[in-house]
Amino acid sequence: MKSIKSLVLILLIALTATSCFKDEDDIISTTSNKNDFVWQAMNSWYNWKNEVPALDDAQDDNSLSFQAYLEQYDTPENLFNSLIYKTGEVDRFSWFIEDYIEQEQAFQGITKSFGLRFEGVQINTAGDVVIYVRHVADNSPASDANINRGDIINAINGTTLTTATYNTAVNNLYEDQVTLSFVSENSGTLTPIGDKTITATVLSENPVFLTKAFNDIDGKKVGYLLYNGFRSSYNDELNAAFAYFKNENISELILDLRLNGGGSVETSAYLASMIYANATEDDGFAELRFNDKHDNENGYYNFTNTLSVYNSDGDKTGEQPINRLSTLTQLYVITSNNTASASEMIINGLRSYIPVKLIGATTYGKNVGSITLYDSPSSDYTKQSSANANHLNALQPIVFQIFNKDGESDYTTGFVPDIAEINEYDYWNNTLPFGDENEALLQAALNNIKGIVDRGTNTKNSVNNRLLEAPKSNNKFEFDMYINNDFFSN
Repeated sequence: MKSIKSLVLILLIALTATSCFKDEDDIISTTSNKNDFVWQAMNSWYNWKNEVPALDDAQDDNSLSFQAYLEQYDTPENLFNSLIYKTGEVDRFSWFIEDYIEQEQAFQGITKSFGLRFEGVQINTAGDVVIYVRHVADNSPASDANINRGDIINAINGTTLTTATYNTAVNNLYEDQVTLSFVSENSGTLTPIGDKTITATVLSENPVFLTKAFNDIDGKKVGYLLYNGFRSSYNDELNAAFAYFKNENISELILDLRLNGGGSVETSAYLASMIYANATEDDGFAELRFNDKHDNENGYYNFTNTLSVYNSDGDKTGEQPINRLSTLTQLYVITSNNTASASEMIINGLRSYIPVKLIGATTYGKNVGSITLYDSPSSDYTKQSSANANHLNALQPIVFQIFNKDGESDYTTGFVPDIAEINEYDYWNNTLPFGDENEALLQAALNNIKGIVDRGTNTKNSVNNRLLEAPKSNNKFEFDMYINNDFFSN
């Protein structure tokens, strides 16, 4: 069994770049080589390999017919997409990567962004739509423009938001520059405030956004942590947050994961170790199970007393003793439909040891992960150092499933909250700052600690509210968890 290792549940498989100056035969040959890499890597690692007939081991027994098969696909991405297990939309998560260097930076929170998270809400039966600001990253274009959580937007680049215009207009939030029109709301009436134009920049966002202690919640000292992503390059900042909680001697902890779509499996195990100190290093937090070609890699992430520190390039720079709390007998977690993968891993892994009470909305439902595969056949596609230097393409296929120590992994439809479901978007015109005791979801958690079953004083809006799903962003890994590829050398 493997104990805690650096894993990257995101295997980026590099593909060979073609030159526009090559003749047609060269292009076909180069594409075939890339396609061969895609097929071989998927045949080796893909979690649902046995469910996809085209990935049968016999497919490449005859070199001529296999070559003809590969040449049916004009791009490696098209071949990759053809190999995804689509029955029942089981695999919603695997993707093709154009540039694995850029992607690896994104895994550490380094992306070009406005620093803005939002949700669109239909606010009446007439089809009017607003966007309310859920979160603004520090030192971002949005924060520099004095945009704040709870601000309300009703037009993008001059287009007023309705159910008919929303999908097209909101795509501008993924461009390099956008003009947003802000409004105030009073009794259902929207009043224009003004426009702000912001330009995206490259950000490195610290996911440890807010750490706070409440001194007297029914006689208890309660810690609150808003944690927005399991990014290994911020392990030391996460550890510092728990040093603060230890110093404050908290007796309850509210872990706010409503914006947290996942990230590093290793960091998830570190966080579990910080929360629950009674587990030993022999106790398993989460078990990874691979396909039958790699069942020798099956193993546990155990609880631990030390963590690895990484820089922004993902290189290990040191170790620290983990600040483990010994005062908690249960955990409160604030959730939403954006709470996924490594966040759900915390819930599933810890509930084998302590009660975990969920407050908010049903989680996303992702119990599988991916690893980074490169065009490096000599390492069975797991090592960037031996990857084909002629291109930067890669694959991110799902390659394992996660279980807790009791063998439980049954949350593909998400974890349901333990009290009546509370959706943040129902409070779109009264969205208070994170950490405010009257903020709807935090207030519900604090009330639960007090033994109060109602939601509190933050008034819910009309039942006509309806959340609108935004088009997919460029951050395809938003709901992923990853393992560092040195896992396979340990």
